Amino acid sequence: MATRGRPGPRRTLTEDDLLDAALRLLDETGQASIRGIAAQVGVAPNAVYTYFPDKAAVIRGLVEKLLGEAGTGAFADESRPWRDRIEALAIELREQLVAHPGAAALLLSGPMDGPRTTALNERLLELFSGAGLDPADAARSTYLLITYVLGAIALEVADETDPGPLPPEADRVARRRAAFDQIPPDVFPRSAAAAPTMSRYVTTDQYLWGLHRLLDGITPR
Repeated sequence: MATRGRPGPRRTLTEDDLLDAALRLLDETGQASIRGIAAQVGVAPNAVYTYFPDKAAVIRGLVEKLLGEAGTGAFADESRPWRDRIEALAIELREQLVAHPGAAALLLSGPMDGPRTTALNERLLELFSGAGLDPADAARSTYLLITYVLGAIALEVADETDPGPLPPEADRVARRRAAFDQIPPDVFPRSAAAAPTMSRYVTTDQYLWGLHRLLDGITPR
């Protein structure tokens, strides 16, 4: 008579519990291991594999979580103009990743091919098509937008070396200004003169300045 196999471990957690733990680890240490995630939620490392087959799957899940959450709110409001919706998405992504800078690198290193990411891509294609772009230009514009948003955020986050949320914007600008003020004007006159502007590269104003010009450039004439 065949005997029944031993039951697998009970799923007492959810995938979101583990992803939240991974995000906390990224905030605290700048990295998230399976062992560290398990310790955060009080289980053995093997229990994490009940939900995710490997660390790559955790990273993919985090990418999905962050992009999926940013795709709600004003961006999903179909009554708003297309540019307003894209700006809302860009601002929300920046706010999320400035609060969790350790996750910014994941968005650039992990594959962006999950269902939530694909749904976000689909909506951007729809918005650009509705703005008058042909399918090819809508696809190119979607890629350009994602490249700008994630690239700008990655550079902003890379300006800091400590894990955890970034310091207030004013503090970061002041520190950058102090550094740029050391540029010798007799050697680099243009850079020295541009110090006030360069110190503000990490501001919301600069981020939106670039976004608006990007959208101006791809709008059909």
